[in-house]
Amino acid sequence: MDFDDLQRTFFDSLYTYRVAIAVGTALVAVGLLIVALRMGWFAAARRHPARAGALLVIVLAIGLPLGYYVASPLWIRTELIEPGPAAVAVAAQTSSPRPAPPSSSTDSAPTPPAGTSQTPAGSAPVAEPTPFVARRLTGGSFRGTDDFHFGRGTASIIETAPGSYTLRFDDFSVRNGPDLYVYLSPAADDYADGALELGVLKATDGAFGYELPAGANPNDYASAIIWCKQFSHLFAVAPLEAA
Repeated sequence: MDFDDLQRTFFDSLYTYRVAIAVGTALVAVGLLIVALRMGWFAAARRHPARAGALLVIVLAIGLPLGYYVASPLWIRTELIEPGPAAVAVAAQTSSPRPAPPSSSTDSAPTPPAGTSQTPAGSAPVAEPTPFVARRLTGGSFRGTDDFHFGRGTASIIETAPGSYTLRFDDFSVRNGPDLYVYLSPAADDYADGALELGVLKATDGAFGYELPAGANPNDYASAIIWCKQFSHLFAVAPLEAA
């Protein structure tokens, strides 16, 4: 196991057992309070108010932002509804070449009689663009990793134009958390080496999508996942199967 694996395991365990860690921290704090009372630390603080005040400011400056960062996702929710992928107009291919543009000769061509077509004889008509029919290649339903980290809704990879793909979430909802990102993973149930990062999670609820970068092959990925970068923790996963 290399350093990256050890780091991931550490932060994953830290977030998974955060409740037990919080309880343990509270117990340690109570123990320190009892020790402080017995050792006369509060009396010493009253004798040196400047030092005690500076220490309190440092503790609060570190503890309050950290506590809010970790706990705020429990009550913060966001919603986003984006329209589904639109059909892209693609010009139909024809075997006949387009007519050459008129020459810049000084001799002007005779003007055809009024009411007659000016299309050169034998030239093919210009093909009109036809809408590309978007198709769902793979899809699956989200599930959370445990009772606390829930995940709901569907994930679909949709071909919106020849060679262009979008990962689409519908009826989506997930437990909020710090530093959440969307990935396509080669593994069916977890983050894995070779996972493709698509961007920060846009919202905890709703329907929205992410364009895959040029050259990405949807067949290389077996799941869509919601991943916490900060703690290397999997929040939700949607295994992808052929539509």
